[in-house]
Amino acid sequence: MTLDKVTDIYDLQKMARRRVPRMFYDYADSGAWTETTYRDNTDAFSRIRLRQRVARNIDDRSLATTMAGQEVSMPVALAPVGMTGMQHPDGEIHAARAAEKFGVPFTLSTMSICSIEAVAAATTKPFWFQLYVMRDRGFAADLIARAKAAGCSALVLTLDLQILAQRHKDIKNGLSAPPKPTLANLVNLAFKPAWCLGMLATKNRSFGNIVGHVKGVEDMSSLSDWTNSQFDPTLDWSSVEWVKKHWDRKLILKGINDVEDAKIAADIGADAIVVSNHGGRQLDGALASYEVLGDIVDAVGDRIEVHFDGGVRSGQDIFKAVAMGAHSTYIGRAFIYGLGAMGKAGVTRVLEILHKELDVTMGLCGETDITKVGRHNLVL
Repeated sequence: MTLDKVTDIYDLQKMARRRVPRMFYDYADSGAWTETTYRDNTDAFSRIRLRQRVARNIDDRSLATTMAGQEVSMPVALAPVGMTGMQHPDGEIHAARAAEKFGVPFTLSTMSICSIEAVAAATTKPFWFQLYVMRDRGFAADLIARAKAAGCSALVLTLDLQILAQRHKDIKNGLSAPPKPTLANLVNLAFKPAWCLGMLATKNRSFGNIVGHVKGVEDMSSLSDWTNSQFDPTLDWSSVEWVKKHWDRKLILKGINDVEDAKIAADIGADAIVVSNHGGRQLDGALASYEVLGDIVDAVGDRIEVHFDGGVRSGQDIFKAVAMGAHSTYIGRAFIYGLGAMGKAGVTRVLEILHKELDVTMGLCGETDITKVGRHNLVL
């Protein structure tokens, strides 16, 4: 299928499934345990109905707004996704360039394949960096310093990965660092020649933010043990204060899925929170992000920017999240599908689809300014 025939995000998902090795496709497109919350994140949007309005002047529509003080072409940021560079060779660079050109933020994961420095060298505008606070606080401080040096304008601190939930597909696929060369994986790779050739042509094949930056982790073979020992179950709100002492720019707290936690985050002085359940990849059985969004907005929306993450697959989903009170939204799997399907062009196509769907939906609801959309546009 050519890009001009791609009509929605799911077209790109089908293409990505064909082109990306199974273990890496499944890594991104899976949830924890029964995947109930993973499915609920998308299903929650289908239960919301829009209020159609007619005979209103809907000329000169604008989707422009801001996110954490940054002007954006629409209320969307590319969420941090680990191992993005395994969906497509140099994946983080391709995604960052597509986001930069479209005028939306790109967030680089701590667990990226391309390093902070590699992405900075390939882009011309500041991007965001997502931080996991590891047990090795010296390494975390070093990551923050590297993000500053690279000109990152916001730090997205993820709070919901103190321990790693089980994802059945990863176990069945033998996903590890480095990946296990099982017969099934080798056979699957044989049917992905374009991906294999692309990976052979790039030097970005390990975790660029970690390998070579940690004593004793000089290659992929020594990475697994270090990573498994570093996620920090002691991370608490004092850890957020510690990060604030090291970071003097915009701070966004990701992984808020409860009103009480949202209140603490607002009290602690963050610039924004992201209502998120980690894409259903952590606590299976947790509420869908959309189901808690309204209560969190009501509780803290007048004190802090409330961003939204979880299940966004269309411009209508973005509209529904903004109408419920989200200041803006994040896309993870949606841009990953585009990246896996066609690299930078695929990510650009994702953004084009979302922009058009959001613009048309806003117009048919009788609105011309995304910043004026609200619950009056929903049937509640």
